[in-house]
Amino acid sequence: MSASINGDLSQRVVVRSHEMPWSPSPSGKVWRKRLHRVGPAESGQVTSVVRYEPGSTFPAHDHPGGEEILVLDGVFSDEHGDWPAGTYLLNPEGFRHAPFSQPGSMLFVKLRQFPGAGRQHIVLDTPRAAWRPSDEEGVDVKHLYQQPGFSDRVRLERWTPGSAHQRTYADGAELFVVEGELADELGVYPALSWLRFPVGSRHRAKTDGGCTLYVKEGGLAYLLGGV
Repeated sequence: MSASINGDLSQRVVVRSHEMPWSPSPSGKVWRKRLHRVGPAESGQVTSVVRYEPGSTFPAHDHPGGEEILVLDGVFSDEHGDWPAGTYLLNPEGFRHAPFSQPGSMLFVKLRQFPGAGRQHIVLDTPRAAWRPSDEEGVDVKHLYQQPGFSDRVRLERWTPGSAHQRTYADGAELFVVEGELADELGVYPALSWLRFPVGSRHRAKTDGGCTLYVKEGGLAYLLGGV
């Protein structure tokens, strides 16, 4: 097994992906920034920001362990449909496709982190979904995925300017800043930043100008550890 990237699940991790260079994928017009990887370079568990150049294609492939995609920009497509910015996709084990992008697109992608037969295939047009108030003042939510029998819970959160909350992640969490800027007592996290919190972590999160976050709790149970 090759060396991991941010594979130690006992450590808090912060990656400001806008500061990273793009690296080529096996497809010449698809680029990626790997935020996390455990296992072989092209078949391990991976969390990435991915960019498709206009007119790019990727060979047909299966998804052992499933795949999760949040379309950040442009239009991402495969033989099943065209998925514009804001689309959330959960492709379970056994799913196969040949992705491409005519205008180009940028994605937040998690691979091989959704094991288990019976997971639903999810396609959500999140811009059309209504924001719902949460239990925290100034934070609205859109629930993306939660299914009986699986521990992972995924949602979008919209924080209004000036919001601040003490957060505890009993079973760990991952945050990705989709828009705006999040901060806590250890730093400032602009758009396209990814944070992972170990089990039992807490922090005082806040935003001055407002932000939109992808939040996953309970997903660490499906991650392999690596060093």
